[in-house]
Amino acid sequence: ATAMHALTHAIEAYVSTAATPITDACALQAVTLISRHLRAAVQNGQDMLARDQMAYAQFLAGMAFNNASLGYVHAMAHQLGGFYDLPHGVCNAILLPHVQAFNATVVAARLGDVARAMGAETQGLNDDAAAQACLAAIRRLSVDVGIPAGVGPLGAKEADIPTLATNAMKDACGLTNPRVPSFDEVCAIFRAAL
Repeated sequence: ATAMHALTHAIEAYVSTAATPITDACALQAVTLISRHLRAAVQNGQDMLARDQMAYAQFLAGMAFNNASLGYVHAMAHQLGGFYDLPHGVCNAILLPHVQAFNATVVAARLGDVARAMGAETQGLNDDAAAQACLAAIRRLSVDVGIPAGVGPLGAKEADIPTLATNAMKDACGLTNPRVPSFDEVCAIFRAAL
C-alpha cells in the first residue's frame, strides 16, 4: 500500500497542471522503478535490490509531487481516510485508476507515457488506447500486490458519498488536477471505487 501510494504521487505529479520537465523526469523514473521492483519486494521482503530500488522510487515520487503537487486521487483519499480511518496508501491505490479514467479525456497522451513507464505495450496504439493500457497496468499491479478491489468492503458507504464529495472538492490537492470535476462527477468516482 505504501508503494502504491508512491506510485500515486508519481502519476498525479506527472498529470498535474503544475508539472515541469524536472518533475516529469522524476515521476516517470519513479513509475518505472515501482513497476519493475514492487512485485519482487512484496513477494520477498529480503530482496534487498528490490527494496533499494523502491526506496529510490519513493524518493523520486516525493521530489515530483512536492514540486508539481497532486490531484483528485489524494483529495478523495484524504476524505476516506479521515471519515473511516482507512489506510491512506490503500485509499490512494483503489482510487488511482478511477480518477485517472476521469482525467484520461484531457491527459491521454501523458497516461500513455505512464503506461510505457509501467512496461505496458503501447506501440501502434492511439493516445486513448494507450491511456486505457495505463489504467489496466495500474489495476494489474494493485491486484498483484494485494490491494482490495474497492473501498466498500473496507467500510465505505454509499450514503456518505455526498459528504465525502463535498469535502474532497475543498481539498487543496484538487487544485492541480488536470480536469476539474463537478460534484456529481466526484460522487460518481467514489461510487465506482466502492
